[in-house]
Formats: sequence, structure tokens, C-alpha cells
Amino acid sequence: MSLGSGGRKLSFELLSSDLTADDVDDTSPRSLPETSSDGRRRRRRRSKRKQGFQSPPIVEEEPRVDGSAAAAFRVTDLRSVVEKVCQSSDAEGSAASCVTRVGVELRQRSVASNGRLSAASGDDASSSCCGSSTRESVAAAAAAAADVVDAARRPEANGVLKKLEKDESLDWEKFIKENSNILGEVERRDNSPFRYFIGELYSGNSLRSTIAVGNDKKRQRVYNTMFHVPWRCERLIVAGFFVCLDSFLSLLTIMPARIVMTVWRVLKTRQFLRPNAADLSDYGCFIVLALGVASLQMIDISLIYHVIRGQGTIKLYVVYNVLEIFDKLCQSFGEDVLQVLFNSAEGLSTCSTDNATFELMRFLLDEAIAVVAFVVHSFVLLAQAITLSTCIIAHNNALLALLVSNNFAEIKSNVFKRVSKENLHNLVYYDIIERFHITAFLLFVLAQNILEAEGPWFDSFLINASLVFMCEVLIDAIKHSFLAKFNEIKPVAYSEFLEDLSKQILNEQTDDRQKDLTFIPLAPACVVIRVLTPVYATLLPSGPFIWRIFWILLWSILTYFILAIFKILVGLVLRCLAAWYINLRLTRKQHVD
Repeated sequence: MSLGSGGRKLSFELLSSDLTADDVDDTSPRSLPETSSDGRRRRRRRSKRKQGFQSPPIVEEEPRVDGSAAAAFRVTDLRSVVEKVCQSSDAEGSAASCVTRVGVELRQRSVASNGRLSAASGDDASSSCCGSSTRESVAAAAAAAADVVDAARRPEANGVLKKLEKDESLDWEKFIKENSNILGEVERRDNSPFRYFIGELYSGNSLRSTIAVGNDKKRQRVYNTMFHVPWRCERLIVAGFFVCLDSFLSLLTIMPARIVMTVWRVLKTRQFLRPNAADLSDYGCFIVLALGVASLQMIDISLIYHVIRGQGTIKLYVVYNVLEIFDKLCQSFGEDVLQVLFNSAEGLSTCSTDNATFELMRFLLDEAIAVVAFVVHSFVLLAQAITLSTCIIAHNNALLALLVSNNFAEIKSNVFKRVSKENLHNLVYYDIIERFHITAFLLFVLAQNILEAEGPWFDSFLINASLVFMCEVLIDAIKHSFLAKFNEIKPVAYSEFLEDLSKQILNEQTDDRQKDLTFIPLAPACVVIRVLTPVYATLLPSGPFIWRIFWILLWSILTYFILAIFKILVGLVLRCLAAWYINLRLTRKQHVD
């Protein structure tokens, strides 16, 4: 088989199209212009190759380093000659050998500044072989040339090492989102109950996944709710209780003494002078107290007791709650009424002679309003005391039902409301007054047991009284602890309230009079006097009227002196403690109290 001159050609494209004219080798066939003489030159070259002309040796040039790129290089023409000899026999049995010389010309040059590599192969390989042998030779030559180009393109071959970039870290959540079936496969694998239990066992407490881990601020909040707020609140309530007791004792000791001194002065001088505002205020309060006691004396306590006791347990604490609401309403209204009465007394003491009649009529009208208001308030407190006495004496757990319903209704109505610091201040004062009223109610129960109880009753009374007081203390602690927690009020606020109360005890007037504890002891005094009068009546001996009057005066004077001594002790102790606490606050002004 003859060798065809127009056989398959092996050509390599230029790796880069931006080669300059200077970089193109003149020996490359593709760099020559396409002219007729060039064609004849190529045909001569092919004929020489067919006759066994050997290709020129491979010339290697040193890589040229360009100034603009440190890694630039140039590899000159690399030629490899692959000779394949194939022999085939034709139909007559003659053997023919075919030597195919394929010259592969590879050229790799550096690009000016960006270091891009370009390669050009440019020699036409012309030969023909017998059938498939020629194709195999061409493929082998192409593979060898590709390996050379790849080796030339590697940075290591050019003396330049490129630093590999680090891969990004694996994001598990992103990986799970992109490959959702993997999560499904894991879930399908771990759906065994035993494996689930083992996983939960080694994963720790499941509450940590739903509750955030606390810090020192949360710990301090817990300590405030459990310890600091209850302690400071109870300290304030106890101090306020003794302030109310001091006011109550002042009503029973100081006011009668002032009235006796005024009467003695009038009898001694035999001149009736216009009284000042303080004296008129004492006269007004004494009239309210006397008429209130006289009104309560006309009320049959036994009748009210049996009416209330005949009610069911649920109606019992409903009545108590209703009476407690009326008690708070009467406190607020009684404060306004007493302020108006004192203003009328001041106006009457300073008015002119022409306006004296008008001021006197206004004072009498305000006095009548005060009498009605405080008589109603006294009746409400007496009914409340009778209800508590009924619950204590009853044997069907009525006291427990009363305490639970009343106290937890108080928590519900106060704790979950948004209150400010000023409202909390007033709420503490209401609790102080309520504590004093409960003491008056227990005194009423004690008097009723002295008069009517049979058999051993004192132990039962102590237990019930302790239960009432402990429930009241506990409910106040819970209420104020969670009020401070929900409204983010610090425990130092209760220390500030106690400081204001201490200033009130020392008669240091402040700019804001709303910070003062306002307690009007007229209604509790009416109830206490009404309750203790039958007890004193049992102590009077039988005999003529004058003898009974003597014992009444004796017991009254003795009681007065006892109350006066108690008043002096309470007042002095309160003033000493108030002065000590104010000095303590001044010395620790830079610290949290």
C-alpha cells in the first residue's frame, strides 16, 4: 500500500491567542505566509522525509525571564519523532512496510505580564499507514504531546510554587439544609426507642434546652424574692404597726389629758376664751369618739353573731370580703372628712367676729358628717370582728376557708397588676393598717371568750390567733415579693419607705405629705372601748351606786396610767430607733442598704 501524502495531520492549537510577532519561531510551518513558493517548499520537504530524511535535533533554549513576571518562562520547540513501522500484505501476498514519522512540534511561551501560558504546535504530520496502525500511532503521539504540555504547565516545572488556599470549615447546619435526605436517613436509623433513650441519657438534662442558663443578676433576683424583700417589708410593717399603736394610745391618753387641762383652765380663770385650732380639733375628735361608742353600745352583738353564724361557710368569707372592701372605702373617706373638720376648726379659731357665725355653722356641719362617717366605719369594723370570731369559734374549718379565700383573693387582686413605686408605698401602708385592725379583731375575740366561753379555751384561742397572724405575715411576704419582682422594684425601696416613716416619727416634715402614714384610730378605738366595757363591768363589785361609781373611776384611772406608761415607752423607743436608722442611712449613703 502506498503512502499517501495527504494523510492525517496532528496539530495543536495555540494555548493563547495574544502571542506577539517576535515570539513566533520562523521554523514553525504555520508562521510562514501562504504563498505558492511555500507550497512547493512544503512538497519538497515531504518528499525528503519519505526518502528517510532525518529531522533536525531538538534544540532546547533556556527559559527567558521577563522583568514584569517573576514566573515567566519559555520552552523552545520540542520535537519528538515517533516512528511506526507497519507491515501489511496485499492481495498478492507481498509485504510492505510503512514508516510513519510524525513530527510534533510543541511550543510554549510566556505571556508578557500576567504569566499566562501559550503553546503552539505547528508541523503538519503527513504520512499514511495501513489502516488502523496509522490511527494508533497518531493517538499515541497526541497523548505523549499532551503529557509534555501538562508537565510544562505545572508550577513546579517552572520553579514557581503556588500556595494552596485552605478550604472553608464545614458548617453542619448548612450541610444539613443542602442535604436534607441525610438527616432523614439518620432519623430513620435512630428511630429505635432504645437508641433514643440512650441518646437522651447521654445528652444531659433536657430542661437546659428550654431554659436559658442564668447569671449573677438572676441569682440576685431570686435572693431578693425569697429573702431581702420579705425581710425589709416585714420590718417596715412592724415599724408601721407600732406607729399606729402610738397614734391609738395618743387618742386614748393625750387627747383626754388635753381636754381635762382646757376645762381646768376655764374653771380656774373663769374666763371663756376662744379655743385655738388644736383645741377645737381635740373637741371634735372627742365628740366623734363618744358618739361612736354610744352608738355601738346600742347594738346587740349577740344578735349579729347569731345572724352571721347561721350563714354557710361560703357566705361567711364572702361577707368578710365585702366588709373588708367597705373598711378600705371608709378609711379613704374618713381621711378626707377629718381633714375638712380640722380646716373648719382652724377657720373658726382665726375668723373675725362678723364671720364667726358662718364658721361655727360650717364647723358643726363638718362635725356631723365626721360623726356619721366614723360611726358607719365603726359598725363595719365591729361586724368584721364578729365574723372573724364566728369563724374561730366554729368547728367546721370556717377559719381556714376564710383565710384561704381572703388572703389569696388579695394576692390575685394585687400581684398581677402594674404598680409604680408610689402605689407600692401606699399599698404597704394599707397592709400596716390592716395588721392593726386584725389585732383589734383578735382583742374582740379574746373579750368575747372571757365573757361567754366555757371550759378550757385559752389554748385554742392562742392557736387560732397565731394561725391568723402567720397567714397574714406569709401573704404579705408573698404579695410584696412578687410585686417587687414583676415591677422590677429593688428591695432598697422598702428601706427608703422606712426612712420616710422614721422622719415622720421624728416630726421632720417632708415636701411630699403623701409619704406619711395616715392612720385614723377613731373607729378602732370605738370598737375596742365597746368590747372592753362589758369586761370591766364584770370586774365591778356589787353594791350601792356610789360604790360602783368609785370602782368605775378607779379602774378608769388605773387603765389610763397603764396606757400612758405604755404610750411613753412606745413613743420613746420609736423615736430612738427612728433616729438610729436615719443616722445609719446617712453613714451608708454610698452603699446599698
